[in-house]
Amino acid sequence: MPPLRTALLQSSGRPGAVAENLKVLDEAAARAAASGARLLVAPELFLTGYAIGDAVPELAEPVDGPGARAVAELAVRHGLAVLYGYPERDGERIFNASQLIGPDGASLANYRKTHLFGCFEQEWFTPGEQTVVQADLDGFRIGLLICYDVEFPENVRAHALAGTDLLLVPTAQMHPFQFVAESVIPVRAFESQMYVAYVNRTGPEGEFEFVGLSCLAGPDGTVRTRAGRGEELVIGEVDPEFLAASRAANPYLNDRRPGLYGSLA
Repeated sequence: MPPLRTALLQSSGRPGAVAENLKVLDEAAARAAASGARLLVAPELFLTGYAIGDAVPELAEPVDGPGARAVAELAVRHGLAVLYGYPERDGERIFNASQLIGPDGASLANYRKTHLFGCFEQEWFTPGEQTVVQADLDGFRIGLLICYDVEFPENVRAHALAGTDLLLVPTAQMHPFQFVAESVIPVRAFESQMYVAYVNRTGPEGEFEFVGLSCLAGPDGTVRTRAGRGEELVIGEVDPEFLAASRAANPYLNDRRPGLYGSLA
């Protein structure tokens, strides 16, 4: 099985302008496909922007809404899978969600953020209840989390136990928490033996200052590719042979003693 070439789109697009953000995503997909990528990952709430305040209800859409259809069209046109963040409306509830669209335009998975960060998210969004959401792409088991979710080691370990090979984490990581991108993400990849693609927004947006530093971390705890602080598209590879060798050499998952951990829950 060949490596899965993965493109990370570090961008905040244009908050509040869905059509403009779809153009940015389309251009990034073209560049990613030209590099041989089979997967493009965009940041948290990329479709609409993050700091959109009262516009959240207006811009929220169902899982099969117009934004999803537009992303499906560009995925087919460029021949790669696309993960994007968006506010998902389900009846009266709105979720901070991400959806993975396959190269054939089909929805492969939809995930609702389970751990909401700060007053803004807690005011506008309902927390999701499903910890492990996965899909298969080119022989790899893909898992989904969003931003703050990955800072809870239990979430990542649940994915490890469910067989996730590559964990996609669209994020809106802001100052002064850049240490998460720099230090926490490589540790998560190492301790749970998987690749982690952490894809951030960048620059000022409303009251927030997003720090960039998107990365693809490997199961050995090293960062395979890293963006800076500005708009950027970076490419990395998820190597199945290296992943298998790392899992064989690292005893963490085999040496667990679950019987000791019951009190943690």
